[in-house]
Amino acid sequence: MKKNLDQEFEKLVAELKEDEQALKMKNFIQHGSVTTYDHCLSVARKSLELARAWRLRVDERALVRAAFLHDFYLYDWHKKGDHLHGYHHPKIASELADLHFHLSKKEKQIIRSHMWPLTLFHAPASKEAAIVCIADKLCSAKETVSGRRK
Repeated sequence: MKKNLDQEFEKLVAELKEDEQALKMKNFIQHGSVTTYDHCLSVARKSLELARAWRLRVDERALVRAAFLHDFYLYDWHKKGDHLHGYHHPKIASELADLHFHLSKKEKQIIRSHMWPLTLFHAPASKEAAIVCIADKLCSAKETVSGRRK
């Protein structure tokens, strides 16, 4: 089962993970010492794992693409602008990802809602969006706690 999931995950994420624009996420730290790229890759994998574990019928392509691009904003959130990054970045990431990767309406909505309930008016509107929202929180918590232990 794991081998099958690994192979299918790689097929779903292959077009994105080697993209020149996506690779720029390696230049920014997300949580602890984890890059935005590695965080997004973890959220994409966790999203697919959760969908499969819960035996949900989902659009796996939209799920993995949106999960991988959910933090595609390409700046250091620790230093940029005001301290409201959590509120602003889903819109920024959705627009920038759409510009570079031509997202579906569902993919844009998944990205816009991944910070819910912080982004109160952008609640998950699909199973895929709810899964990415949960996967992001699980991965973020793990990365933050691991970073503090070091």
